[in-house]
Amino acid sequence: MNALAQLKQDNDIFHSPARNQYSQLKTFYDEKYKIGWFLMDASPRPCFTPTLLSEIDSYFHQIREEISVNGNAKYDYIVLGSEVEGVFNLGGDLDLFASLIQQGNRDGLLNYAISCIDVLHGNMRHLDSEVTTVSIVKGDALGGGFEAALSSNLLIAERSSKLGLPEVLFNLFPGMGAFSLLSRKVGAGVAEKMILSGKLYSAEELYDMGVVDILAEQGEGELALYKHIRKANKTPNSYRAMTKVKDICNQITYQELLDITKVWVDAALELTTKDLKMMTRLIKRQNTKS
Repeated sequence: MNALAQLKQDNDIFHSPARNQYSQLKTFYDEKYKIGWFLMDASPRPCFTPTLLSEIDSYFHQIREEISVNGNAKYDYIVLGSEVEGVFNLGGDLDLFASLIQQGNRDGLLNYAISCIDVLHGNMRHLDSEVTTVSIVKGDALGGGFEAALSSNLLIAERSSKLGLPEVLFNLFPGMGAFSLLSRKVGAGVAEKMILSGKLYSAEELYDMGVVDILAEQGEGELALYKHIRKANKTPNSYRAMTKVKDICNQITYQELLDITKVWVDAALELTTKDLKMMTRLIKRQNTKS
């Protein structure tokens, strides 16, 4: 049993009044620590399907509405995780990409990309509120899955996790925020090398580089979050102030993300038959993870 499941079993603190509202997202609320949990469970593959993106957007809208009514009385943290064993998220919906590219459907690709940056920018900006967004990575976080994890204000990864940007394998690049987010953390040169290498990194490597904020032991991602919360609660004014400082110093505008994703769409439409064959191989790998 993982740590979150154990916490739910041992404590009557999780509430999910809208549990059946979503088909590819599981939501819970921890009243004691004021945490909204949203756990991905996409189908038929653990990637960012249009349905999953729509449901995350809907969940964010729900949180924003509650904050507009109640302020920050209910939420201190919004936590992104996964219900899929061994997988955080495998990234973009490659099956959809291949279909749209073969059709030459630029509008379809752009609409998908915009739905990605909508949720990523909202997560990055912590829903324009004082909540802290968190990603807990347990297993593989690839491509858009890595971008999603990076977009959180706090990135926790278990030691056994693998994270990377494999898009170069099919002659593309991660176009929904990877360079913007990584360049703020490790510099433009290192970010470019990471993207063009296609390398998968261990959570420990990324922790040493300053990409992962908290390195957790296997099965202890959620416990690492609760330890962080208890530590932050001792000096809350300092933590709130540092969040504001980081927002000022590491600004990423929506327009920046949109301009980059348009480059991604144009590049995607230039992929060759050989590139699409490689993408098809990766789709098969995604299917084995479902």
